[in-house]
Amino acid sequence: MSQLIGKTALVTGGSRGIGAAIVRQLAQEGARVAFTYSKSAESAQALVSEIEELHRAAASGNGKNPGLAALALQVDSLDPVAVQTAVSTTVEQFGQLDILVNNAGIFELKPTGEFTLDDYEQQMGVNARAVFAAIQRAAQVLPNGGRIINIGSNLAERVPSPGMSLYAMSKAAVWGLTKGAARDLGPRGITVNIIQPGSTDTDMNPANGPHADEQRTLRAISHYNHPEEIAAMAVYLASDAARTITGASLLIDGGANI
Repeated sequence: MSQLIGKTALVTGGSRGIGAAIVRQLAQEGARVAFTYSKSAESAQALVSEIEELHRAAASGNGKNPGLAALALQVDSLDPVAVQTAVSTTVEQFGQLDILVNNAGIFELKPTGEFTLDDYEQQMGVNARAVFAAIQRAAQVLPNGGRIINIGSNLAERVPSPGMSLYAMSKAAVWGLTKGAARDLGPRGITVNIIQPGSTDTDMNPANGPHADEQRTLRAISHYNHPEEIAAMAVYLASDAARTITGASLLIDGGANI
């Protein structure tokens, strides 16, 4: 528990799945963590309690008061003002923001001709506009050497089956934003990268789900990702060891995009 001591992170969509795994691993490395959630206050508070206990245990070993270690913020990611307010609240409560992880997202399958403009607003709003809103505000408050990590999808690069056009579009947009923001923020030593997971065992896409075997056939390494594997990459990108990695798209998909 040492790489991120003294750092503060904000993870959007951090109460479950990949987001919760990232929250836990950032906290295990010593970071104080705020995270957003949309619905389950009970699950969010349970994660806050888990992180607080982790920091209390670490602090008891050195006789220090851990202070505020975790913060759950209920946010509708369709509301860009609410997303930016979450960034501001993190700074107000912790006094700083060093790491932003954009993880919140939604997924809906339909043939292209059956999508509605409302569907477009929903998926682009949560998956792309919210990411821009968070980065735009974070760029104003991150210190030199800060970190921005976007969680995208390997579907931004390759669409292996029907119904994914809108989702793929939203994730491709975030990939483009990642590269542009990396160029803009590079002079300040702020890195901006995107992790592109493939099939990952979460409640949204369980490894024993009805389409899991079909997805495994696309992979060179057939087993599903674990959320902790995505989180490990996020922690690495947040660390000092990754200070010159920026504008990168990092696939974690078992070779599905080979």
